[in-house]
Amino acid sequence: MTKSEVSLKGVFPPIPTPFDAEGEVAHQALAENLERWNQYDLAGYVVLGSNGEAVYLTEEEKVGVWKTARAAIPSTKLMIAGAGCESTAQTIALTRKAADAGADAVLLVTPHYYAGKMTRASLLHHYQSVAETSPVPVMIYNVPKFTNVDVDAVTVGQASRYPNIIGVKDSSGNIAKLADIVRLASPGFQVLAGTGGFFFAGLSLGAVGGILALANVAPEESITIQRLYNTGQWSEAAELQRRMLPVNAAVTAVYGIPGLKAALDMLGYYGGPVRSPLLSVSDDDRQKVQRILTDAGIL
Repeated sequence: MTKSEVSLKGVFPPIPTPFDAEGEVAHQALAENLERWNQYDLAGYVVLGSNGEAVYLTEEEKVGVWKTARAAIPSTKLMIAGAGCESTAQTIALTRKAADAGADAVLLVTPHYYAGKMTRASLLHHYQSVAETSPVPVMIYNVPKFTNVDVDAVTVGQASRYPNIIGVKDSSGNIAKLADIVRLASPGFQVLAGTGGFFFAGLSLGAVGGILALANVAPEESITIQRLYNTGQWSEAAELQRRMLPVNAAVTAVYGIPGLKAALDMLGYYGGPVRSPLLSVSDDDRQKVQRILTDAGIL
């Protein structure tokens, strides 16, 4: 697909990677979860983003997850593969494997180990090098809470001029910066809200959609926020956004991936265990997650 052919409009859950009791990837559970999510009007999925525990998977496991996911994802929905690595050469190689596995686009987390040297020049060189060699369109993934590197709006704006870079997922939580990215980006560049906590606000500032952990457990509610916004029912959209705030917090900042997987188990999906060194939620925290889902009308 070319830049003009890939629309990122809509809601994309960054799906968790299911593991079995022995810690191996549970491919059948992944396919069954996707079969259930496919019943919703989701635009597609991010496979092996932060919620997919990508940093804990081997390259072979990543390719296997992408292949299983692609087989379960209809051609009408996008598969965005998290293919970012620390080095540019690694990222180029993994991007090609993601494309071979059926990815429609790749999402590149910011290189961050040498955070102090991740200047605008180094990041632009990295993005351009990958974009020029990638068989599929490239997206920037800014998630400073994990990387401690916050890509500024000017850098994203400059990167947006490269032909094969089609969008950005910004999870910084900085609404003013998101608006600035929209202002500075080249025509056709697509901005996605990176968390359900500011989805409505992001849409109002020019985001075309969202990659939302919230959408794993509340896909219909996430889709409805955007539908209500698009049809001018802003009060209703804002009310639903407010109702989803505790749920979004529970499956992101408060309880993280362990909380997200616990919530999926409660909702009849396969959540299962996390991969060490992450630990599953305690019984007390599990009860708190359950109460939050119940209060929000999801469970």
